[in-house]
Amino acid sequence: MTGQTVILRGQTQRDFARRLIDAAPRDAVVNIREATRSIEQNAKMHAMLSDVARAKPEGRHWTTDTWKAAFMHAAGHQVQFAEGLDGSGPFPIGFRTSRLTVDQMGYLITFILEYGDRHGVKWLEPAPPEAQR
Repeated sequence: MTGQTVILRGQTQRDFARRLIDAAPRDAVVNIREATRSIEQNAKMHAMLSDVARAKPEGRHWTTDTWKAAFMHAAGHQVQFAEGLDGSGPFPIGFRTSRLTVDQMGYLITFILEYGDRHGVKWLEPAPPEAQR
């Protein structure tokens, strides 16, 4: 039996998931979790990070990856740093927006938007409500 992902949108999907569990072999593993961020949220976040990096608020000449790590940290998500192999200094690790839930990503986007608005970032496109939540 190969892996099967079921999105529990309604009773049909819940019934199908129960049948899969009933037919599962001994020691099979089931993982139930909240849905992760949407493709639209991810695209919006990356566009916003580019806008922030281009604006260089507070004179910060950071890459989009550095801004992403900074926003993740400021929004309460754990960010770790490791020393570079060539002695070039620390780099961020341990942050993955792909693991955020839809609500967590919505909060992060809102956080980026509020920061950018306070620091005069010119957004290339307005934030559609569906991309924020």
